[in-house]
Amino acid sequence: MYSELKGRTAIVTGGSSGIGKSIVERFHEEGMNVVFTYHSGDEDANKIVDDLDSGEASVVTMKCDVTKEQEIIDLVKQTIDQFGGFDVMVNNAGIQNDVRSHELSVDEFDKVINTNLRGTFIGTREAVKHYLDTDKKGSVINISSVHEIIPWPHYAHYTASKGGVKLLTQSMALEYSRLGIRINNIAPGSINTPINEDFFSTPEEKEGADDFVPMGYVGEPEHISNIAAFMASEQSVYITGQTIVADGGLSLYPSHRDPEYDE
Repeated sequence: MYSELKGRTAIVTGGSSGIGKSIVERFHEEGMNVVFTYHSGDEDANKIVDDLDSGEASVVTMKCDVTKEQEIIDLVKQTIDQFGGFDVMVNNAGIQNDVRSHELSVDEFDKVINTNLRGTFIGTREAVKHYLDTDKKGSVINISSVHEIIPWPHYAHYTASKGGVKLLTQSMALEYSRLGIRINNIAPGSINTPINEDFFSTPEEKEGADDFVPMGYVGEPEHISNIAAFMASEQSVYITGQTIVADGGLSLYPSHRDPEYDE
């Protein structure tokens, strides 16, 4: 637990499931007010609010499409209006899909880039604006992927977006570091979340996924949310522009090959 987080406010995009949901829950456990977004599935989002919105800390949900600049601007404004400001911005919303590169349309490419990279940029930019306006030494935490450094066949658009997030994080962190604004990146490996459920659809596939990780098992969302809490706290005050890789050792392996071309 990080006592200094109690009473602070965080924004978490894509907070209705998976890693985002776990971060919302962990921040609330720390006594933070949390505003989280969802793109679809308001029932899941509202259930999280019903389950958590009690005691001193508030939990609020808002629908937001992170590919639309104005919706992120409105999200930040509404958070400031309701809570007087915020201290932590977590850009977590992201998508992925399996498409061989020669069959990948520009529209599909743009959709992933606009969600994963452009949305992260807008969220980071708007957080920095607020921190500058209020002279606040705030924190931005971007959720990337181990595939910012590991190539992945059939996911060229996804890896491009996450590689972009890595350098976006580093560049903006360097730009604002003298002002005490910290911008960092968490790169999860294989995590047991809805976005990855197709990889674990049978016991055999789950066993294979576990075996592929050097530590012998697929990670859980709380492995990432624990890091997010640390990165939001004063315990990480001297860390900026860094990627914390949480992958059970997955990035220690050589890059993936395309099984369709394996002999």
